[in-house]
Amino acid sequence: MQDRRLGFRIPFETMVTSYVHDRPVRGLASNLSDGGMSLSAIAMLAPPPGVVVGLELDVPGLDDSIWAAARVCYRRDDHLASGLGVRFVAMANRHARMLREFCLEMRRKNLGSLLARIRA
Repeated sequence: MQDRRLGFRIPFETMVTSYVHDRPVRGLASNLSDGGMSLSAIAMLAPPPGVVVGLELDVPGLDDSIWAAARVCYRRDDHLASGLGVRFVAMANRHARMLREFCLEMRRKNLGSLLARIRA
C-alpha cells in the first residue's frame, strides 16, 4: 500500500473524542502530524472510510482543545478495535497554528534525543 500521508507523524498518544453523526466516540490517537493522525476506536462504533468526523484533541501544554473536521481515509478492523487513519480537512487557523507548532517542537525533541544517542 502506498503511503499518502501529507506530513511526518510523531509518536504521540492521547485520548481523543470524535463525533460521528453527532455522537461522541472516544478513541486513542497513536501518532499525529499537522495533516492527520492514527486513531483506534471500538470496532462497532468506528466510522467507515469517507466519513467526515469532528475531533476534539487535547494536546499537552496547550490551554485549549484543538477542534477539527477530519475525513476517515482507511479503517482496519480487529476483533474489538478498529484502526483508523484520518486526514484533517478543516480547522480554525489558530488551532492549525497551535498544532503545527506542537508538531515542530515534538520533532525537534525527537531529533535531539536521536542525535544524542548516535553521538554516545
